[in-house]
Amino acid sequence: MRLITSIKQGVLVVRLEGEIDMHAAEAFKNSIDDALASSGVKNVRRKWKGVSWIESSGLGVILGRYKKVNQLGGKLLAAHAHPRIAKVFELSGLLQVVHIYDTENQALESL
Repeated sequence: MRLITSIKQGVLVVRLEGEIDMHAAEAFKNSIDDALASSGVKNVRRKWKGVSWIESSGLGVILGRYKKVNQLGGKLLAAHAHPRIAKVFELSGLLQVVHIYDTENQALESL
């Protein structure tokens, strides 16, 4: 898994590539937590275009970050999700807490 974070318009942007499995989940969690703590932002947008697979440990990280962001009064957004990833979100119930948008601009406009 490859993960890059940046701040854009007061939103933590997380770009992901590869697979999010149990080995990558801890790095995924730590990177987001560190970026949230150091930036002071409350909204997180993830770009899922390059993610080909996610398993339950990755879903757990997403749910945990949702709880953290929700406590800050923020939102967890997603853009460019591969149809396979969107289906996993749907089947797991994560679409109730993570909104998926077709483009990054649509995600930003929703705030």
